[in-house]
Amino acid sequence: MTSKIRVVVHGALGKMGKEVLNAVCVDPETEPVGAVDQQPVKKEISLPDDSKTIPITSDVDSLLQTHHPDVMVDFTVAEASMSAIRVAAQHKVNLVIGTTGFTEDNLFEIEELARVYDIGVVIASNFAMGAIVMTHLAKVASRFFDWAEIIEMHHEGKVDAPSGTAITTAKAMAEAHGKPFDYRTAERESVVGTRGGQIKGVAVHSMRMPGLLAHQEIVMGMAGQTLTIRHDTINRQCYMPGVLLAIKEVIHLKGLTRGLDSLLHL
Repeated sequence: MTSKIRVVVHGALGKMGKEVLNAVCVDPETEPVGAVDQQPVKKEISLPDDSKTIPITSDVDSLLQTHHPDVMVDFTVAEASMSAIRVAAQHKVNLVIGTTGFTEDNLFEIEELARVYDIGVVIASNFAMGAIVMTHLAKVASRFFDWAEIIEMHHEGKVDAPSGTAITTAKAMAEAHGKPFDYRTAERESVVGTRGGQIKGVAVHSMRMPGLLAHQEIVMGMAGQTLTIRHDTINRQCYMPGVLLAIKEVIHLKGLTRGLDSLLHL
């Protein structure tokens, strides 16, 4: 019988961390062996299925050294994530990263760590399968339209704007288009910022309010018609098939893989 993939979750007490623990717990090919969070109140936590307890600590180094995971999954914030990534790389632990807000320098460092320590790293701004397909369809459509705007909508607790998914989508669309999209600035903008931000000619608008989770709408236009592509996240379970796919694939990869596109063969 093939041994299960041993997983540590960084940010285990956060909303996404709890979902990851649950998904890893119930999947027959994966096994949670440890958890990391900023300020745990106990030394152990019970798994969601109550099958056993696992250690939880704020000390990434000691946990990785004693429990030897195959993969660490990270859903935190960029600064905390970078610290954990450096430690995990030194322990030759493969990484699945859902944190957003990294700078290009951060991404270059992650790529170098993966190369130096010969590990696999999958980093994605969105793990929802529908969102990946949405971006793929937008790239296909971008070949035929010169005008495009993105409206991304998230809950009021999201700290960054625009979302990592919106940035990734706009850049992918511009690359597929072969040049920046046409962008019309308002001759008179009575409220500053009304036209939103701009990424390679794609206007990007961010909404933040209760009642939303994660949603994105892409609108492309040409004379006499528009095309709209929209993805709606109903709950955080939607990310788990993508996270589990990345966990199972990253142990066979080397270097940095950005996005799930290649894992889905898109």
